[in-house]
Amino acid sequence: MYTQINGLYSYLSLKEVNDSLARENAQLRNQLRSSFYIDTLAKRKVNDTVYKVQYEYTMAKVINNSTNHSYNYLTIDKGSKDGITVGMGVICSSGIVGKVLNVKDHLANVQSMLNKDSRFSVMLANNKEIGGIKWGDDLDPHKGLLVDVNNNAQPKLGELVVTSGYSLFPAGIPVGKVSNLQPKGGGISLIMEVTFAVDFSKLQYVDVVDNKFAQEQTGLEAQQKKDD
Repeated sequence: MYTQINGLYSYLSLKEVNDSLARENAQLRNQLRSSFYIDTLAKRKVNDTVYKVQYEYTMAKVINNSTNHSYNYLTIDKGSKDGITVGMGVICSSGIVGKVLNVKDHLANVQSMLNKDSRFSVMLANNKEIGGIKWGDDLDPHKGLLVDVNNNAQPKLGELVVTSGYSLFPAGIPVGKVSNLQPKGGGISLIMEVTFAVDFSKLQYVDVVDNKFAQEQTGLEAQQKKDD
């Protein structure tokens, strides 16, 4: 009888344990070296290396999610009152999830990677060749396409694809693995199939990435395009 009662209590406490682990995961991400940048100007003034936070992570629970449409979204239980703003990246323990599209006080809408409008800057982990990741035309929830990779690149089957650091995310966040080298484009770029690292049908918790330099970078690049 005691064993059965203890088992019931353990089952009822699972949600609390999961919430605690998710919060701890977000805190650990905030301590990662990849969440910091070296303040080179300050470094020149002092002997010690001075780091400033570039990326901050906010843990959120997924309360709604779709995977079987051409344009999929998920809803998270964090909003503007929690510091969430439009354009922030969203990741989970497995890899990238998408970006924040709309924000209310207590909730936010995220444009999933499984969305025909989604595209992010990524790279081949071995040779650092840059490309873009998007959802495949066949709408398979497990696969995407790595496009615009230099034709001189020599990707390998099973090679890891990660974020490049040129978009909303820190460099090195998993995206997936090269699963098919056959579909190649002509000219100077390659196209290859990638199996996503994230199982989007099982998302429960995510981390919203606040890139402290995102607005500054966007403004600078927009000015460059205007000057060109």
